[in-house]
Amino acid sequence: MARKKRSRPIDIEIDKLTNSIEVATTGDQIRTNVMIVAKSEKRLIRKKDWVFNWHAELGNAQREVYRVSIEDNPHIIQGLISIGDMGDHIRMHLIESASHNRGRGKLFVGVPGNLVAKACQISFDKGYEGYVNFIAKTVLIEHYKVMLGAHVWAGNTMYLDTSASRNLVDRYMKT
Repeated sequence: MARKKRSRPIDIEIDKLTNSIEVATTGDQIRTNVMIVAKSEKRLIRKKDWVFNWHAELGNAQREVYRVSIEDNPHIIQGLISIGDMGDHIRMHLIESASHNRGRGKLFVGVPGNLVAKACQISFDKGYEGYVNFIAKTVLIEHYKVMLGAHVWAGNTMYLDTSASRNLVDRYMKT
């Protein structure tokens, strides 16, 4: 019997809540698209640019991987998120900014918030009232409470309720 793959704790700091993503040095806003990663786009995810094994996530039938890209440059991925449909809520399994969006020399801020907002939007679209949960790295629990409006369910399992998710969707997912 195959073992069920567990979620890793979410270990990403939400650097800034923006209305899209912003150029780190100027604050200029850049329009983005967040879309599912098609199997044919696997080649765009070079293993050396990522900490997590996104190719394994793409191969997991119970998960969907979404990417955020700049509208004018869709072939460069700015960040990735892996989510699962739990039947009554969405579970965030992994989230990561591209290597060029981490650390002091990052190109863009707002990438993680953009991806979390997509998970929230999917929850609303599926009729789950925006409920999204995730396992947080313990040291980031307070950070997620402040930045995302997340709540602790039990231990280090956290969730976004309707209100928190609506705030993120309204901020990032303008049409």
